[in-house]
Formats: sequence, structure tokens, C-alpha cells
Amino acid sequence: MDKPDKSQLSVAVVGAGAAGLCMGVKLRSSGFENFVIYERASEVGGVWRDNTYPGLTCDVPSRAFTFSFSPNSQWSDVFSKGTEISAYLRQLVDRHQLGHHLRVGEGVEAAHFLDGQWQLTTTQGSVESYDILLCATGLLVNPRVPDIPGISDFTGAAFHSADWEHSVSTAGKRVAVIGSGSTGTQLTCSLAAESARFLLFQRTAQWVFPLPNRRYSALNRTVHGRWPWFQQATHHFWRAAFNEIYGAAVMRPGWRRSALGWVCRAALRRVRDPQLRAQLTPPYQPMCKRLVAARGFYRAMQLPHVDLVTEAIDHVTAAGIVTRDGREHAVDVLVFATGFRAEDYMRPMELTGRDGITLDEVWAEGPYAYNTVALPGFPNLFMLVGPHSPFSHDSVLGIAETHADYILKWLELFDTGQVAEAEPTQEATARFNDSVRAAMPGTIFTSGCSSWYHGPDGNPMVWPWPARQHRELLAELRPDDFELRPRRTAAVPEPVQASR
Repeated sequence: MDKPDKSQLSVAVVGAGAAGLCMGVKLRSSGFENFVIYERASEVGGVWRDNTYPGLTCDVPSRAFTFSFSPNSQWSDVFSKGTEISAYLRQLVDRHQLGHHLRVGEGVEAAHFLDGQWQLTTTQGSVESYDILLCATGLLVNPRVPDIPGISDFTGAAFHSADWEHSVSTAGKRVAVIGSGSTGTQLTCSLAAESARFLLFQRTAQWVFPLPNRRYSALNRTVHGRWPWFQQATHHFWRAAFNEIYGAAVMRPGWRRSALGWVCRAALRRVRDPQLRAQLTPPYQPMCKRLVAARGFYRAMQLPHVDLVTEAIDHVTAAGIVTRDGREHAVDVLVFATGFRAEDYMRPMELTGRDGITLDEVWAEGPYAYNTVALPGFPNLFMLVGPHSPFSHDSVLGIAETHADYILKWLELFDTGQVAEAEPTQEATARFNDSVRAAMPGTIFTSGCSSWYHGPDGNPMVWPWPARQHRELLAELRPDDFELRPRRTAAVPEPVQASR
């Protein structure tokens, strides 16, 4: 078999959210043109396409929330609105000529590793084979909707925040939001004032950081657009500031953790009613769960027509919600701000690796990976923003770039013809996960809370070191951590040395 050139190495990318688009741009810029990006939805954008609820704002600074290869000088605010981020991601398709690589409206139902290739079955019924499978399926994708008895009897409008019904007006209505995390908090800030009555159903109180969101002036946008070096410098500044202040605070005790905690507690003290303040006080330390960034939440909660409901929900009736104390709360609009199944990653896609092993079998006790990016038993499969990535304290776009650059190194190696299959060893994977568990004590995530950061066993599924160490870890390949198999018709290669 002749050595394949880059046009012959076939690559499938699953997902056209931020990570999948990033991978597409990186593939094209490196000369790999034989790839397809599958997207089950009708357009690109991932979580920023799906979530369009009122008040949606990113909690990572705008200047840091961009790809290094596609700066954006035109952000309106220090923290971007969801609509702007969605538009930014859509622009990548035209700017980097990804259109002919995209298959929107065609998801991947199953992927099986057979005879040295990944065989994909799509939602359109097609079956195609690829040398490499890249999973950019996102983290907060599959909504978590509680199975509340009687929900089908409700005669008003009911929907998840990720499936917002824009035809439904909430102004002058009785609105109930179930869930008080980041989405529930942003919805409270956006909808409470205009509602006739607003109910926030809270299971666990959240720490809220009163983050101001200043608008960028026209001069600021002009300067960033005119001098690319200045825009690049501010990108690195904001990312470093986010990593070194918030990231350091969650990683280890110190003045940063104390300062952010003090601000959260000071904001909570603005709630004048002692009983309401007690109900809004979390039973864990600030940042154990992802810190909710919102300005105006406590002010909204003190409006006369706004109520906090802490009693558990028993069932839903045609007219509203009945809590376990027997009280019925009449509502017109019911919004589930109940989050996502963050532990799904590639699922519900059916993945079958070498020797018939399935992803569900391998992840029966919770998701894990080799160095956040690969998995034993699944040759030539790589994940973008996989388990234990530093999404708790870094920009997901930055993480995706780190993973994409790492994956490209493997593709360059495959392109030499020396290697046909690569998968991490069980030993190297166990070593990484053991180091994660050993490093976790001392982080804020082990201080006593439960959130989507935690796996089914209760252990945190996050990166326990500074974000820069993730970039350093994936800066080069470690072939000794992998089982490498040569092409069948090729001579056994010399030991593979990765080039940087």
C-alpha cells in the first residue's frame, strides 16, 4: 500500500459546535482536506445555537472567548451575549471555507471500528468509513428534563431553557423557573421585572458573583480592529487574567479564593429580609459549583411579586405546580432551567471499539480518558473537550484549540505511513486518572457540594491543575503511552519519534 498523502487520509468530525468548527479550520490550514463534519442540527453553533433564552450571557470575558486564528474586534460587551457568540461561530464557516465539508441535518447514530477503519451510520441512513474519528460532540448538549408527575396535564406553555419558545410571551404572565443555577439566575434577572408573578423553584442555593458587564465603546472596537497585535495582546491578557485569578482560586487556597468568596458573601448581604437571605445562602463554599455570574439577581429576588420556592415539587396540574407541602402555585409559563447531562459526551451515539467493546461498557462507572483526549480500546478516536478538560476554569474555545493542535500532530504521524492505528494503553490512562484523583484534594471542588462537575461516583470530573498545565501536557505526543500498529502491508517501522 502506498503511503497516503493528506488528501487520502479520511477524517470524520462529529459535531459542528465550537470544537468541531475549530477542528475543521485546523484541518484545512494543515492541508487535510478529506474530512467531513457531521451535525445533527440544521445549522452550526452547538450550545450557542440551541440556547437562545432571554438574558443569555457568557461568563468568560469576550476578548478571551475567541479562537486565536479568528479574532473578533466587534464584541459589544466585556461578557458577550449568546446571540453574538452564535453569530461569531457561524461566520467561521464562510471565513474559513468549511461549507463543503459540512453535513448539517445529519447526525451520527453509531460508529464501529472494523478492519482498521471507523464505520459510521448516520441519521440519514448512510454508512461510510473513515480512518480517523474525532468527537466534538460538546459538553452541555443533551438537556436534563425532570420526570415530574402530571407534566403532560399542564395547559400552559412548558419548555426547557435550551429549547426556548420565542412565540410565548412572558410579559404580564405568571412564570415559574425550575432550577437556580446559571441559567435560572440569568432568567430571573431578565424576566422577573416584566412578569405578573415570578416563581424561582430552588433545590440548592447558588453563590452569585455580581459581575458588571460594561459595553465596549466604538473607539475600543475600532482600535482592536485596526491593530491586530493589540487585539492579540488583549486576548492573551484576558485569558491569562481569567486563568490566573479565577483558575487559581478554584485550584488552591489563597487570597484569590478568599477575595472572590468575600465578594459573593457581600453581594448576598444586600438581601434585606433575613429569612430570604438564609434561603439564598448556599451550604457550601463559593466556587465549589461553577460560580454564577449575574448582576441584579438579588435585586430581582426582592421584588414584591417574586417568590423563592424551596419546597420540593410533588406534581404538576393543569393550572400549575404542587409542592410537597400541598400548596398549588398557579402559573402560565413553566421553564425547566435544569441543566444538561454533562456526563454524556459522545452519547447517545453508539460507539463500538476494538474487539466489540462499547463506550457504555467502558464508561459504566463514569467517563474518563487518557490526558482528556483519547480512550483505550478505541483506536484512532480522539475527543475534543473530553473528560477532565479544564472547562471549570478556562475558555472552552481555548481548550478546543489545544485539543485540535494535539490531534493534528497525530494526523501528521499517520500521514507518514508509519502508523495505521494508535490507542492509549490502559497503564498510561490509569496513570493519568490516578494523578487527577491524587491532585484533587485542596481544590475547591472537594469542599463539599454536588454539581455537574461531579461524576456518578461523586468524584469531581474536572482538571485539578492550572489551565496552562493542560496546554503543556498536550504540547507534544508521547508515543510510549500508546499501542501503535503499522500498516498491514508496510514493514515494521523503527520506533516512532514525535516531532513537535
